[in-house]
Amino acid sequence: MGRLDGKVAIVTGGGKGLGRAFCFGLAKEGAKVVMAVHRLDEEAAKAAKEIEAKGGYALEVDVTKEEDTQRMAEEAVKKFGRIDILVNNAAFYYGVGRKPFYEVTSEEWDRALAVGAKGAWLCARAVFPQMKKQGKGKIINLSSELVFAPSKGMINYITSKAAVIGITRVLAGELGQYGICVNAVAPGFTDTPASRTIGSIEKFDVSSIPLGRVGVPEDIVGSVIFFASDDSDFVSGQTLLVDGARRVN
Repeated sequence: MGRLDGKVAIVTGGGKGLGRAFCFGLAKEGAKVVMAVHRLDEEAAKAAKEIEAKGGYALEVDVTKEEDTQRMAEEAVKKFGRIDILVNNAAFYYGVGRKPFYEVTSEEWDRALAVGAKGAWLCARAVFPQMKKQGKGKIINLSSELVFAPSKGMINYITSKAAVIGITRVLAGELGQYGICVNAVAPGFTDTPASRTIGSIEKFDVSSIPLGRVGVPEDIVGSVIFFASDDSDFVSGQTLLVDGARRVN
C-alpha cells in the first residue's frame, strides 16, 4: 500500500530529469500522475508512454500560458476526478549557461521568470478551485540551493527560484484556510541532463558537500513525496534544502 494511494498528482516539466523522477516516484507510491511536458519530443514521449502504462496521463503544457494551465487542470479532473498534488517543477534551466548579469538579454530574463515564477503562479491558480472544493491539497514548488548562496552568473535563473520561495510563502498564508499546504524543495547541484549543460558533474568540487557527492534525482524524490503525503499536513510555507548539507545555516 502506497503513501499516495487514491491521490492525483500533476507534475510540470515531467518528461525529463527531476520531473521524470518525481512522476515515477509519485506513481510508485500509488498516485495517478499527470505528466505535463512542454513538448513531447522523443525522450518525453518515451517517459509519457511509461507513465501511462502505470495508469497516468501525459499532455503538452506551456506553463507560461494561462489557457494551457487551465486545460491541464481541467483534463486532470476529467480523467481522474480530482487534483490532490501539484509539483511545480518546470524551469528555464537547460543550457542556460553562466554569464555576467549585464550580458543576460531581456529575452533570457523574461523567459526564466515566465517559466519559473509566472508558471508556478498560473499552475497554482489553475488547480486551486478543485483543491478548494476538496478541502485539501498539496502544492510543492521547486526552488534551488543557489538562492541561499548564489554563485556567479545565472542571475535570471536564480532570481526565478528566489521568486518561487516568495510565491510559496504567500500561497501558504492565503491557502491554509482551505486545507492546502504549500512548500518548496531547494535541491543542490543534481546530476540531470540539464545540469550537464551548465557544468561538469565529474569536475564538481564535492569537498564542499559534507555528504561527499553530487545529488541524483532520486535524492530529491523523497522530499517531494513527504510534502505530497498526509505526513506533512501541518507543514506549510517551508523551503527544504536537499543538498547534502552544503548550505548549512
